[in-house]
Amino acid sequence: MRITRRRLIEAGGALAASASLPALALAQEPEIHGLSTFGELALPADFPYFAYVNPKAPKGGTLTIQIKRAGGNQSFDTFNTLNTFVLQGDGAAGMDACFDSLMAGSGDEPGSLYGLLAKSVAISQDKLAYRFRLRPEARFHDGSRVTASDVAFSMNLLKTKGHPSFRLILNELVSSKAEGDDIVVVQLSPKRSRDLHLIVAGLPVFSEKYWSTRNFEASTLEPPLGSGAYKVGRFEQGRFIEFERVPDYWGKDLPVNIGTNNFDRVRWEYFRDRQVAFEAFKSGVITFQEEFTSRIWATGYDFPSINEGKVKKESLPKTEPIGSQGWIFNLRRDKFADPRIREALGLCFDFEWTNKNIMFSSFSRMTSYFENSDSKAIGKPSPEELKLLEPFRGQVPDEVFDEPFLPPVSDGSGSDRNLLRRADEMLRAAGCKREGNVLKLPDGKPFEIEFLDSQPALQPHTQPFQANLKRLGINATSRIVDAAQYQRRLDEFDFDIISRALGGSSIPSDSLRIVYGSEAAKTRGSRNAAGIAHPAIDAMIETIGQAHSYAEVVTAAKCLDRLLRAGRYWIPMWWNAHEWLAYWDMFDRPQTKPKYSSGAPAIWWYDAEKAKRIGKA
Repeated sequence: MRITRRRLIEAGGALAASASLPALALAQEPEIHGLSTFGELALPADFPYFAYVNPKAPKGGTLTIQIKRAGGNQSFDTFNTLNTFVLQGDGAAGMDACFDSLMAGSGDEPGSLYGLLAKSVAISQDKLAYRFRLRPEARFHDGSRVTASDVAFSMNLLKTKGHPSFRLILNELVSSKAEGDDIVVVQLSPKRSRDLHLIVAGLPVFSEKYWSTRNFEASTLEPPLGSGAYKVGRFEQGRFIEFERVPDYWGKDLPVNIGTNNFDRVRWEYFRDRQVAFEAFKSGVITFQEEFTSRIWATGYDFPSINEGKVKKESLPKTEPIGSQGWIFNLRRDKFADPRIREALGLCFDFEWTNKNIMFSSFSRMTSYFENSDSKAIGKPSPEELKLLEPFRGQVPDEVFDEPFLPPVSDGSGSDRNLLRRADEMLRAAGCKREGNVLKLPDGKPFEIEFLDSQPALQPHTQPFQANLKRLGINATSRIVDAAQYQRRLDEFDFDIISRALGGSSIPSDSLRIVYGSEAAKTRGSRNAAGIAHPAIDAMIETIGQAHSYAEVVTAAKCLDRLLRAGRYWIPMWWNAHEWLAYWDMFDRPQTKPKYSSGAPAIWWYDAEKAKRIGKA
């Protein structure tokens, strides 16, 4: 999420004089049933439901899961607030289900949204003004109507008081104003990104009346008023939270909702230890599990319930782009300022040994920030790529104009002498000196690195890596802290190295700015943990955001991939070509899956007969 920072008002009266024109022009524009990245929707206005759902899926049962992906202020280990849209606190999992947005996406069609709170939208010819028409039947959980004033209030609230990710991306939202109860007009800046209209249409909508008497930026354990398919039920801070399906949910029969939201109750369980969480799955406390630990996948799924057929285990090929995962350097620390030092440290990680001895040869080495997608840079730049890169020749490494960087393949010994020798040479070339068993940085200080984490799960992978660093005279240690302290240190950028996994995207957008953009690098709490700040990278993200075709997006994304890889901003880890799922055999699912995900468990449903057979009814 983000956009180039600029003033909302400039050129004095010229902009002020034109500010009232879009609404008048919009009154003449046709209303359509959705929005897309490049202006084309695959589904007609009268589509009944998405092709990958079962429109007759029964409602009922409970799904119990564990948080495996976190965003905003969320933590994997605990929660102490039910407001996940601000920086303060550790947000609870699952809160998005309580809030509707103007439009909702399709698993078959990346970059497209269809009407939810909004039944239609009119777009100005310059694509800077959007006039959303709300459904009159839309209601909050207290029965009050969702109005255009609520929508405008929500957008302005997130822009001024939301999590830094929201504030950064909404810079080019000029205004959001209500015209009566059912019309909200959104005005974007001429510098808007290509996908800002999609971001705006996907924002959660809050009750203006509810929040008028509360501090939006504070932590709270009061369940907030929403309008979504679920509302907060029972919870115990830091241990579990339940969401109850709203039986009279106003939007249950909309095309975007049919066949979804099938469980009466969704419960999120929190565990500070992965092994304890797995034991909870084995005992049936957790009923659906997405597995990420190769050791457990290879050896752990051999227990009575799986041998009796009560638990199912599946490995599904991934068709969607893979997110990036690696150890991230904090470039704000002087010790990591020289890219030669960063590359030398990367040479000390023996992926081949780690994959074979710790991960059962289940993974592939991650080399790109856009694995498993068209946006991955391969070979030398194309003429189209060179056109974007040439203005930065001399400002970026020469390899950007050649083959993209690939991490070396080791001999698999765990301590490849040739790679360690290369690392030592690079460190010396960067001004480091060895004094006895201690490597000194160019400023004379001992080279010390702390790997910060909130869980010990990666220690088996990190310790052999650290052992190689110590062979070069680097004092590499790990510090495992509690979730709250970990989040605070991330927000303040108080760390040397962390591990991080980020989601992938079928159509990269300028939301990459919150991860790699210069403005985000200096914004407290942003997702630019590395502190990457380079004009060439900013330019590529801007080009991605302004692209008019998928081909243009891919070209700019490949250039971004080349720049990021050339910068040695991370030590790439690994990726899995399959999605590992395990679940108690009490669910059913559609025969057709979405094109860009497994659909699990979002479009699954509870099967009472299956549950009865395995004793889980």
